[in-house]
This record gives sequence, C-alpha cells and structure tokens, in this order.
Amino acid sequence: MNNSWQRRAAAHPKAVEATTVALLFACTVASVLLTRSFMPGTPALWPGIALSAVGCAALPWRRGRPLYVLATATLCTMALGALGYLVTPGLMGPLLVAQYSTSVRTPRRTTWNSALAAAAGMVVTGVFVPSFLHSPVLTIVNPAAWVLLSAALGAYLRVRREYAAARAEHADRQREEEARRRVIQERMRIARELHDVVAHHLTLADAQAGTAAHLARTHPDQAFEIIAKLPETTAAALRELKATVGLLYQDDDTADLAPAPGLEQLPALVDTCSTVGLEVAVTVEGRPSPLSPVLDLTAYRIVQEALTNVTKHAATRTARVRLRYAPHQLTLTVTNGTNSGRPLVTSASGGGFGLLSMRERATAAGGTFHAGHRPQGGFEVACGLPLHRHDESPAT
Repeated sequence: MNNSWQRRAAAHPKAVEATTVALLFACTVASVLLTRSFMPGTPALWPGIALSAVGCAALPWRRGRPLYVLATATLCTMALGALGYLVTPGLMGPLLVAQYSTSVRTPRRTTWNSALAAAAGMVVTGVFVPSFLHSPVLTIVNPAAWVLLSAALGAYLRVRREYAAARAEHADRQREEEARRRVIQERMRIARELHDVVAHHLTLADAQAGTAAHLARTHPDQAFEIIAKLPETTAAALRELKATVGLLYQDDDTADLAPAPGLEQLPALVDTCSTVGLEVAVTVEGRPSPLSPVLDLTAYRIVQEALTNVTKHAATRTARVRLRYAPHQLTLTVTNGTNSGRPLVTSASGGGFGLLSMRERATAAGGTFHAGHRPQGGFEVACGLPLHRHDESPAT
C-alpha cells in the first residue's frame, strides 16, 4: 500500500502539493483560534487568518526560491506575534516548513545564516507578546529552538543525500576502474600472445633465411632444404597470429581459427628450431598430468620464448628443455650450452620483453619464475607452475 501511495503521489505532484498546503493552512488556522482563546487582550482574528494564509500560500515556491519563501514566512510569523498571538509550533507551521526546505536545498553556511536570522526574528517578536515578562521560555526560547531544530533536520537530510550521492559516484568510479583494469589486462594478454607469436616465428624465419644464404654457395642442397621449410614457419606464424587476433572479434565465427597451442606441439617446436641449427634435447621426468588449457598454453609459451631467446642471443647451438611433473607442480627448465659466450637473453639488461613476458605469464598462472646465469656457464630459465585438474582454471 505504501508503494501504491508513493506511485500516486509521484504521478500527481501538483495535487499532493495543494493538499499539503491546505492541511498546513488548516492546522495554522486552528492554532490561531486556539492561541487566541488563551491570550489576554483577544488578538484580532481576521488579520491572524490572513497572515497564516499568506505564509502558507508562499510555500509552493519553496523549492525554487527557498530564501524568499523563508523570509515571507518569517515576517508573517513575526507579525502574528506582534498582534499578540503566542508563537507556538502550530502557529509557526509555514515558517518551520520553509526553514526545513531551505536547509535541504541550500549550502551549509546559507542554511545556518538563514536559521539564525529567523531565530533572531522570533526572539525579537517575543518582546511584543503580553506574557513576555511571565513566560520568556514560551515566547523566546521555544520559538527560536523550533526554528533551529527544523534547520538541523533539513541539514541532516541534505548531508544524507550528499553522502548517498557520493557513494553512488564512488561506486560508479570503482566500476569504471574495474572495467578499465580488465581491459588493460586483456590488452596485456593479447600483447603477450602477439609478442610470442611474432618474435618466435619471425626469429626462426630470419635464422632460416640467414642459414640458407650462408650455405647457398658451399652446400646448396642443404640451403634448398632449409628454404623449403621456410613456408612452414611463416604459415605457422600466420595461423597463430590469426588465432590471437581472432580474440578481438568475439561476434565473428571462430570455428576456422587454430586452437591455442600447448605442450603437445613441443616436438614440432623442437623440429622448427633444428632447421636453424639449434639442437634441443627434451627430458620429461615424472608422470605427465593433464593440464588446463590456460596452463598448457602458459607452459608452451614460456618454453617457446626461452628457445627463441636462445636462437637470438646465445652463441651456443644446443639447448635443453626439462619438464618435471610433481603431484602439485610442473617445473619447466630451459638451459643453453655451457661456456658459450653470450647469455640466453638480454631482457634484464637490455630493452627486450622476453624475461618480462615469461615472468608475467608465470605469475598470472600462480607460479614462480627465475632466470639467470648458471655457475657452470650458460643461462637458465626455471618456472614452477601449479598443477590443476583439466576442468580448473589457474589461480590468478
């Protein structure tokens, strides 16, 4: 029933306003009649009713011009007191409503300045009431206190509304920041994928082309064999690039996109590296466990990036990949040859993104990452990834 009444009130605001003013005028007139019967000297009736009517008639403009309405209501109440009426809360109805509306709709300083001015007017009015010498509490303290109480209630409601608006704005900002953070994370993820695809395949293609050019005069058969495998490298790059960029088109049909690579493609990765003269030995320890798609992709990309950096930055032509399956962790270790000159990757000291990309992938999967020079020579990349069931997603 309460909701039904609120809907009706919202649908007929003018009728509600007129009813409210009429009821307030009736209460004010009743207070005029009641006060007149108890006051000595019997104040004039019709001027009291007229002043009450003027004060109530100004109230419909309290939302647009609250200070003018408050001034009108205050003057009417002071005039009633000057006529000899005892200024009671019922007689002050238009003033209290006007003061409350002013406190709700004006700043704090304006609220309290207007409240103090109205209270001062009530104090001055109390001097003209015949019972002033007998009851200063009724004629001075009581009217001023009601004005200040009305101002305090309006100010409280204004603060509550401002607080609710601030909370709503803060919640909107949080939602926007969360959405922005997710967009940035998605961009970072796609950027890592693009970096891994482009860096790996283009590095291998560049190495194949350089090797073929070097062998073209002395070993043409080997050069032609390497050149024949070059389209396979570029085709693989295009397939993975299409699959990665296809993530940006979620509304399109992605049935023809290649699936995300995983450790099952590790033999093909090793064969591709062998075409540029990098001999990779793969060792698997423990019983292989099924990996979730995200964790499988993470492990493959880390191995791929590490081998790519061996091809780009290491003087050695050999590398070793070790996969160790424990009950709750998969450990990936990629090392290049010993005593071979330059290290595996220069991301820590140069401007590349190899180490950064691998570290971010491992951290995003809830794992650990370490890369550095080995005491016996060479460079090592070690990564520990927590194992999950095939239907689980890695922790972030």
